Amino acid sequence: MKLINIGFGNMVSAGRIIAVVSPESAPIKRIITDARDKSLLIDATYGRRTRAVIITDNGSIILSAIQPETIAGRLTAKSEQDAGSTENRGNTSLYTERN
Repeated sequence: MKLINIGFGNMVSAGRIIAVVSPESAPIKRIITDARDKSLLIDATYGRRTRAVIITDNGSIILSAIQPETIAGRLTAKSEQDAGSTENRGNTSLYTERN
């Protein structure tokens, strides 16, 4: 399981994330309100302004105080890091000899 830091030491499973969106639009505000009413809202902002809304595959909505672009960058970096580690597993040579 790969975890992504969403701010203040809070982590979310990368495999569960469907979307990371901005909270500014009316439809997203409705999603937040509905999730709060259904007890599916997780507020990880620590009282700060909500800058990103993370939608998960199990219906939970997570609020974060960091920008959606930052979360997306962490997701991308994690994916590239994992892909690189699987490519290097078969490589036993870690350096090249010089003549």
